[in-house]
Amino acid sequence: MNENSIKSKYLPIFLSIAIVIGILIGILISGNNTFNLKSKTYDKINDVINFVLQDYVDTISRDKLQEKAITGMLESLDPHSVYIPAEDFNDANDPLMGNFEGIGVQFRIQNDTIMVVNTITGGPSEKAGLFAGDRIINIDGKNVAKIGIKDTDVIKKLKGKKGTKVKVAIYRRGVNHMLSFDIVRDVIPTYSIDISYMVDKNIGYIKLSKFSATTSNELNEALTQLKYKGMNKLIFDLRGNGGGLLNSAIDVADQFLSSHKIIVYTEGKNRPKQIASATSEGLFEKEPLIILIDEFSASASEIIAGAIQDNDRGLIIGRRSFGKGLVQEPFNLTDGSSVRLTVARYHTPTGRCIQKSYEHGLSEYMNDLNERYLNGEFEKPDTTKFADSLKYKTPKGKIVYGGGGIMPDIYISMHADKNLEYYNQLINKGLIYQFAFEYTDKNRKLLSAYKNVDDFNSKFTINNLIFNEFINYTTANGVKKDAKGFVESQEKIKILIKAFIARNLLDDKGFYPIYLKTDNAFLRAVDEMKKAK
Repeated sequence: MNENSIKSKYLPIFLSIAIVIGILIGILISGNNTFNLKSKTYDKINDVINFVLQDYVDTISRDKLQEKAITGMLESLDPHSVYIPAEDFNDANDPLMGNFEGIGVQFRIQNDTIMVVNTITGGPSEKAGLFAGDRIINIDGKNVAKIGIKDTDVIKKLKGKKGTKVKVAIYRRGVNHMLSFDIVRDVIPTYSIDISYMVDKNIGYIKLSKFSATTSNELNEALTQLKYKGMNKLIFDLRGNGGGLLNSAIDVADQFLSSHKIIVYTEGKNRPKQIASATSEGLFEKEPLIILIDEFSASASEIIAGAIQDNDRGLIIGRRSFGKGLVQEPFNLTDGSSVRLTVARYHTPTGRCIQKSYEHGLSEYMNDLNERYLNGEFEKPDTTKFADSLKYKTPKGKIVYGGGGIMPDIYISMHADKNLEYYNQLINKGLIYQFAFEYTDKNRKLLSAYKNVDDFNSKFTINNLIFNEFINYTTANGVKKDAKGFVESQEKIKILIKAFIARNLLDDKGFYPIYLKTDNAFLRAVDEMKKAK
């Protein structure tokens, strides 16, 4: 075979090799393409980011583009998988840890001024000498009054690492000059339990606002104290509780369920089935129990309600809960940011998953509660939307539902009484709360005579003088007295004014025993408890 024949025979092969080599060299030297030779995968996201950085009309940082890409990616998965930037990490995790670092004040912005509602007992602000009613005018040499400051801005200025200092200047009623304080930040505990007290000689009440690292110990202490006072029946309020740590929810349920009862089980594609069962260490396993829930009770709250309902352990009273049955795990990134990724679904003891549908996107998912209101569900329970496949039976044969929250055993509607229009205007404009705050602020010396909750509750009344002052205040703020509505809601308004004044003086332990006198779900729970043996 001659040389020309050999060349013509292998020329196509040589050309093919040359073309492949040329393509690979082009890929490797191109700034716009990412091609991993080892895994032969194409990184499309990185290519798009490179295109934007090189050719977009405006300047934008790579970090910002990456964060937006991650956020959009997670939002497309489910409503609860989220990206947490490094600067927001502590704000997202502090409530779950049971503490934060700051100066220890509760505040609200009133008339564009930061008003101290209360100082946290034993905290840096109390030790420094701040009082409820003080107005914070200046923080670290910068004016913060009458500038339109927001709550989030105040928090950023006052929170900080333990041991660091913040200088505040305050105006105090009755003092004719500004007062200055150097406050050393410290660890400030936050609490899961808003209030625990005895409703009567037998019935205890506990309101839990979140599930954090300290919840189990707090509940143990509250149950022990209430049992010591004679509690043998419990109303456990989870309304408005959006959840928290899964392990905390399991610990709480364990207090109410006897040994080996299933509390919850979780399962995901990459997470094998895990069953959490009760131990024999619960402090309240046999006595009458009622759980209060509403449309804002979610996640860990629904685990508790589901475990109690599915084990026929107690009554659930309120309205259908939120419907979050997904479990997230945190994955920390090297730059201090974090991803909370949904890794499993949780199921109640009967096997139901109460996660509501999110197939139509985040916007419709978050609008679900508004749809329930418009569809009339807050007035009357609706189980017609639950298919037979979503029906389950408890050991005693009670029908329960999956696929969209926990349906209570006793439904408490949200009344839309036209006679309450006057009252609703006052509530929606926040006038009852605002009047109570201003009344407290102007009368602190008078109110300081009440040493504790029982003293205030038994001796302080909203007399005609105070109530007429309130009517004048609301009229001046755009809500005219409505004769019929006034008669219908006068007593309810008085109770709320007193409750809010009590909160300003004595925090939640002063507020709830008064406020709950107007609460239909609580009152129904008390009635049910009085029937229980």
